[in-house]
Amino acid sequence: MKYADYKKFDSLNGIGMRHSLFCSGCTHHCKGCFNAIAWNFNYGKEFTRELENQIISDLNDSTRTIQGLSLLGGEPFDNVESLLPFLIRVKKECLNSDIWCWSGYTFDELLINNKEMLSLIDVLVDGKFILEERNLKLRFRGSNNQRIIDVQQSLAQNTVVLWQDSNY
Repeated sequence: MKYADYKKFDSLNGIGMRHSLFCSGCTHHCKGCFNAIAWNFNYGKEFTRELENQIISDLNDSTRTIQGLSLLGGEPFDNVESLLPFLIRVKKECLNSDIWCWSGYTFDELLINNKEMLSLIDVLVDGKFILEERNLKLRFRGSNNQRIIDVQQSLAQNTVVLWQDSNY
């Protein structure tokens, strides 16, 4: 897998201070995408074991208060082969970190095709960006069709449970 960018100390992509990994490669090609350069699966740098180790170290840095990891794209779920073992490591080695993920796939599609990786995610922003439904007033998403889903509650209740945060 290639990645387009790794941003430490990101406060825009999820709650709290986070580290964000922007994966390369996306098959959705949404019109108006904010990161169309990352559609190409060969864009960026190689996602290596060294970068995995760095991200895990960054997440566990006791001198900083880091809420968790955000996965964006490109499309993270077009990179399951590389991301699944990494996310398993994050869940095992970074006990106080949550994982947020943005995907053009819907929760239902992921439940059918990628349940194992989905089960490691805490919050999912699902659905393709639709330029005609763009809404700049939405928090953490770009168009009205996209949902912010509490993945763990959704899996436990076997129905989509929207993420709720009393602060937002």
